[in-house]
Amino acid sequence: MTTVTKTDVVVLGAGAAGMICAVEAGRRGRSVTVIDHARAPGEKIRISGGGRCNFTNLYCKPANFLSSNRHFAISALTSFTQQDFIDRVKAHGIAYHEKTLGQLFCDGSAREIITMLTDDMAEAGARLELATTITGISQIAAGFEVRTSAGTFHAQRLVVATGGKSIPKMGATGLGYEIARQFGHDVTETRAGLVPFTWASNMHESWGALSGVSLDVHAACNGAAFDEAMLFTHRGLSGPAMLQVSSYWREGDTVTIDLAPAIDVAAHIKAERQVRPKASVWTVLADVLPKRLAHQFSTDTGAVAPRLADLSNDEIDRIVTGIRTFEVVPGGTEGYRTAEVTLGGVDTAGIDQKTMGSRLVPGLHFIGEVVDVTGHLGGHNFQWAWSSGVAAGRSV
Repeated sequence: MTTVTKTDVVVLGAGAAGMICAVEAGRRGRSVTVIDHARAPGEKIRISGGGRCNFTNLYCKPANFLSSNRHFAISALTSFTQQDFIDRVKAHGIAYHEKTLGQLFCDGSAREIITMLTDDMAEAGARLELATTITGISQIAAGFEVRTSAGTFHAQRLVVATGGKSIPKMGATGLGYEIARQFGHDVTETRAGLVPFTWASNMHESWGALSGVSLDVHAACNGAAFDEAMLFTHRGLSGPAMLQVSSYWREGDTVTIDLAPAIDVAAHIKAERQVRPKASVWTVLADVLPKRLAHQFSTDTGAVAPRLADLSNDEIDRIVTGIRTFEVVPGGTEGYRTAEVTLGGVDTAGIDQKTMGSRLVPGLHFIGEVVDVTGHLGGHNFQWAWSSGVAAGRSV
């Protein structure tokens, strides 16, 4: 005979959004069961930020998010802000620091954030069922029936916090999208976001040789632009600037990169023409670009003239234009294997922005990455997890 456990709320997913939702619901006196197929909670938290968890961003705001409805995230983000989460981190005595651009990291280990959440869950009375496989979900008169390898659960409320498809080696699946469709929700197109680019075949051999070269750039694609670091790899382009731009890129699009955004390259070359007229323009470019990159430009484009003295101002300007508007049409991306997030998800048109509750099925909620809300790199996606999780936890 199948064991049936009755609980007020079942949360599917023991990630950032699921755990903070369980805390909030438990603190309201609701009995909560969190179910996850992983053997440990918060696995993506554990590996994030190089093991130190970039848990939020000081400057997080709705403009840092992509969605088919750009206004959807406003309510949750303003109801539970980055400062609200920082206050919890401080209350638990977790030391942290700002790295760059408002990104906050633990001084110690990401495990401190996981422990904070699991301790808060335990204090709020939430039950955690790990290494548990979901075999079926259905609506019943009392709410929902969730069938699992650990038995059957009956709950008034069901919260889907199963994440997206990114990093499948961590166990990511499309389960949340399947559940959404089962209950009549639309799911927008999903694709890898915050992900490295791969070279097109015509650039792989020559530009791939620059693997390991990094520099600060201004990168733009489809109206979005970012000033961060870029890294050349054997396979393509990575680093924060490229990860950011990847969320706006579509197959066949051009990424335009200013390789020297903080330097007046033309003025430097013209000044050096007076000082060392016999020098090659590519030698002089190595003053402002990594040497291997300057050499690659020389190989790829060929020197316009052998010496600076022989270069006209127009020829210098043409060389500089190639550096300030370096254009790359990537062959693709590394896909979900290395993507930090999944773009797209459960259509926000079917979700109440204040409660994260379904507009179609009473008692059903969607939070975190499974929803069509995706943040920029730098702690914004964690903040969406906290904010959307709290919104649901306070209403289930």
